[in-house]
Amino acid sequence: MKAFQNSLLMLLISLLIGSCNPKPAEQPKTFADRVDSVMTTVPDFSGVLLIAQKGKPVYHKAFGYRNFETKIPIDTASIFELASVSKQFTAAIIMLLKEENLLTYDDPIEKYLADLPYKNITIRQLLNHTSGLPDYQAIMDEHWDKSKVANNNDILEYLKKYHPPAMFAPGEKYNYSNTGYVLLASIAEKASGKDFIQLCRDRIFTPLAMSSTNIRTLAEKASIDNFALGHIFMEEKKRFVRADSFPSSNYTIWLGNRKGPGRISSTASDLLKWDQSLYTNQVLKQETLEEAFTPAKLNNDSLSYYGFGWEIKPDGEGKIVLHSGDNPGYKTEIIRHLGENKTLIILCNNAHRKFPELVATLNSLLEKK
Repeated sequence: MKAFQNSLLMLLISLLIGSCNPKPAEQPKTFADRVDSVMTTVPDFSGVLLIAQKGKPVYHKAFGYRNFETKIPIDTASIFELASVSKQFTAAIIMLLKEENLLTYDDPIEKYLADLPYKNITIRQLLNHTSGLPDYQAIMDEHWDKSKVANNNDILEYLKKYHPPAMFAPGEKYNYSNTGYVLLASIAEKASGKDFIQLCRDRIFTPLAMSSTNIRTLAEKASIDNFALGHIFMEEKKRFVRADSFPSSNYTIWLGNRKGPGRISSTASDLLKWDQSLYTNQVLKQETLEEAFTPAKLNNDSLSYYGFGWEIKPDGEGKIVLHSGDNPGYKTEIIRHLGENKTLIILCNNAHRKFPELVATLNSLLEKK
């Protein structure tokens, strides 16, 4: 009995001592842990996420599949359509030509593209989407022979032939315009005497060793093993299906030779090289970029927060510039915190329905880092 009492006493003392000792402090989550937690909220997300600080990746992971039918997984070197993230490269080519005095931002477009039925529009207004030009895709969709593949010259000819009305007077307001960026690529060719695709390769992709980046034909994309195919979720089948199996994707075929508003394909790592080059004079001078990151002034002196190929969001510690892209099956985004050299790059090949919320949450984490 006494032995039992002694054992009971020792047990009580142990419990008392244990209750007095504080629990080990829970280790704070790392930044990567917090990002992982966010990504678990979108378990069917497919793509690559790269977050960098001062040019060094602090998070770089791949999710999902290059092809949902064959279940080939994406890796961080997979190549994606950039869609409208391409526009910053088109703008950069124009800025390079301006540095070389081959054009000025306030040149009228008819100086380079004769007989267009839209007057008093400047290169600057094409860059910052204040031209008032109509949507070229609508007029091509209505009249173009879709057994053929259209290029920029075809688009220009159809704008002349059918002359859809301008949406508003140049400089009156902002309205995002793919047409304007088709014209910019064509102006770059006229001003330089060189093909726009070759200009991008010679002046940007090759000097920055962006070896996975190019403006590719459909056949060239199909020949690349690590190309991430775009997918769309089909409710009736409850699965992701290749975007190019939908009629809504057909324009990417019959407009497949257009240059300027899209068509660049790349990797997250190559985009980080591009991002970091913009802190130097390697491609563009800093004074040139300063103007590119300056809001546009409209006719009534109000400001439009789109510069030259970049949306602009000023903040307390310096500007944030960004751009999104949206093609059938793809959603893309690059966000650059200029004052702190922080970068968010996200390339998605299953057009995830929660993409905007995901980007906002990840950017919020990056802002607090």
